[in-house]
Amino acid sequence: MPNPLSVQTVNEAAERLAGVVKKTPLQFCPRLSEQYGAKIYLKREDLQEVRSYKIRGAYNLVRSLTPAERGSGVVCASAGNHAQGVAMSCARLKVRGTIFMPTVTPLQKISRVRYFGGDWIDIRLIGTTFDEASAAAKAFAKKHKAVFVHPFDDWRVMSGQGTVGKEIADELGAALDVVVVPVGGGGLLAGLGTYLKAVNSHVSLVAAEPQGAAGFAESLKRGRVVTLKALDTFVDGAAVRTVGRNTFAVVRRLVDRSILVPEGAVCSAMIDLYQNEGIVAEPAGALAVAALEKLGRNLRGKTVVCVLSGGNNDILRYPEIMERSLIFKGLKHYFLVQFAQKPGQLKRLLTEALGPTDDIVRFEYVKKNSRETGPALIGIEIARKQDLGRLTQRLRHLGIRYRKLESGDLLASYLV
Repeated sequence: MPNPLSVQTVNEAAERLAGVVKKTPLQFCPRLSEQYGAKIYLKREDLQEVRSYKIRGAYNLVRSLTPAERGSGVVCASAGNHAQGVAMSCARLKVRGTIFMPTVTPLQKISRVRYFGGDWIDIRLIGTTFDEASAAAKAFAKKHKAVFVHPFDDWRVMSGQGTVGKEIADELGAALDVVVVPVGGGGLLAGLGTYLKAVNSHVSLVAAEPQGAAGFAESLKRGRVVTLKALDTFVDGAAVRTVGRNTFAVVRRLVDRSILVPEGAVCSAMIDLYQNEGIVAEPAGALAVAALEKLGRNLRGKTVVCVLSGGNNDILRYPEIMERSLIFKGLKHYFLVQFAQKPGQLKRLLTEALGPTDDIVRFEYVKKNSRETGPALIGIEIARKQDLGRLTQRLRHLGIRYRKLESGDLLASYLV
């Protein structure tokens, strides 16, 4: 199928979205600008009513339907931002919608979808994974001849997402040098990239992708769309097992650089955005900012935009976010320590092994009366990354047997 995505289709989408979707601010960020010696702006899509850019593509698709198609209703599968965008579109345009979500979807997300869709939507909880919910949604659409609203691999969705790029270009024009875009299925990247490259060919387009969900990077490497066998769903808004075939065909010609971002770096970026700019970003929303570290000196003197794609973050996730950030920065470590079962062993660890700024934040110990030694799981926070070497040196000097848990250990994955 020919590629109908163009500057014209994005401009047409912008007309459809007028009065419904916010033209979000392009916020200058002094902290990041000083850090990288550049002019860095944040495109605040977290300020949309549904707190993400997803409303753009969903509304453009539903608004583009014929009267007959609207009468048949629409169907989608999503556990997050796309569902909210479709729900709001249905309510605004008075179109019946059926939204399939996995049974494990948090109640907070289900409530948000119901809030935006009201009586115009029906929520169905099916399967335990997105893939199962998506299969059920497609079967339902086929049976009832309803329109399936794909989260990314549809030209109308891509054109709607492309309006993010149009707003950036309208504000910065030829001054724009680099745009860093989070990528999951590729809809935002395809639409935004198509528009920006057409109106300003010297713009460098950077794709930021979670390291544990690198479907786009892997597809680029092999020259075809691949399905990931393993998937880390922590950056849930960008954790896609298979990128879109249409989006990949577009994006592979547009992207100048692809960056894989460790999940711990995403967590650190989320915390920094909250503590410094007061921005509540979801993991996918912080991806572009987290990718700046790998661009480093290449940004100096340039005008850069990071697309902050969404702010639907569950407050219950923050303990894990803090944990992942500390581990990524090398400030929190877990040890299995083998204590001899005789008096004074723990005291020696506390008084002789730990430094003045080291802190035990987790301690689990099971005494086995039939053994002379017993293992303990100990979590230790340190003030500086380089303090780890001094800590392990003291442990060895005292003859304390230990094993530091690394990210690949099964027990480490249980703890974090």
